Amino acid sequence: MNWYPWLNTPYRHLVGQYAAGRGHHALLVHAVPGNGDAALLYALGRWLICQQRKGEKSCGECHSCRLMLAGNHPDYHILAPEKGKSSLGVEPVRQVIEILYSHAQQGGAKVVWLSQAELLTEAAANALLKTLEEPPANTYFLLGCSDPSRLLATLRSRCFYWHLASPDEQLGLRWLDRQNGGDPIVRLTALRLHGGAPIAAEALLKLEQWQQRASLCNALSAALPQCDMLMLLPVLNHDDVAERLHWLCALLLDALKWQQGAASYVMNQDQLMLVQQLAQRLSSSSLQQIMQKWLNCRHQLLSISGVNRELLLTEQLLSWEQMIGCAP
Repeated sequence: MNWYPWLNTPYRHLVGQYAAGRGHHALLVHAVPGNGDAALLYALGRWLICQQRKGEKSCGECHSCRLMLAGNHPDYHILAPEKGKSSLGVEPVRQVIEILYSHAQQGGAKVVWLSQAELLTEAAANALLKTLEEPPANTYFLLGCSDPSRLLATLRSRCFYWHLASPDEQLGLRWLDRQNGGDPIVRLTALRLHGGAPIAAEALLKLEQWQQRASLCNALSAALPQCDMLMLLPVLNHDDVAERLHWLCALLLDALKWQQGAASYVMNQDQLMLVQQLAQRLSSSSLQQIMQKWLNCRHQLLSISGVNRELLLTEQLLSWEQMIGCAP
């Protein structure tokens, strides 16, 4: 698994707590997607399970380390939704819990890694609660999440919460420069659109993704003067609609920043003309109302199974036309 320079400090801090005997058996790491929390938790898991630690590093040579590197350590358990499912049900959780109460096969620590704790169903979370409260000896739970509010309060209360902040913007930009090069304004835009998370920004900068965003920006720029917001439907109505609505809402939020004289904080630094166009075309109250409607739309698309995506998007676009006086 790749390692990232901004993880060095949090890794040393967390390992230091465990080395000093102050580490919690259940660690909940909250991070913006694309900040490398999976790499951080994997490295911590390797250190916990290593049998011949070298200070803050796992040795990489003991039998446990070799099993970890091979991806088949019997005391390292990964909890994740089954292929094709968007949630983690109770049965896999029960199976892991049953295994945890047997002896560690390698005689050392037992580690459970759950990369997206918010995907636990309520039944699965409840099944995990008692074990988190009274875990078997030398057992550690490493949980990642991007939205702690979606977790049961009782589950959060049994974990040690750690916020993995995005790296300093200049550090993120330097890392992106080494990965991609190119236009610094483009890199800055990609980084800000993902809350400063460099790995997510790198994914956005891939040619196909970046072209999709450009298509949305071009369609919006053309639709505004013609008062024909339905021009956006073909570029929004895709399986990755949540990501595209995120781009759209970021433009609306940037227009509000522009109106308040905060242009230096604009996310879409490569689309300043479009941001200015939105700021001049719409009042602050209209921008706020439109953005809230799109956020509600995005939530419905993500949370309601079987929703008619095209119909919902069409309704929102027609509502936008009415709000800005485009409808006859």
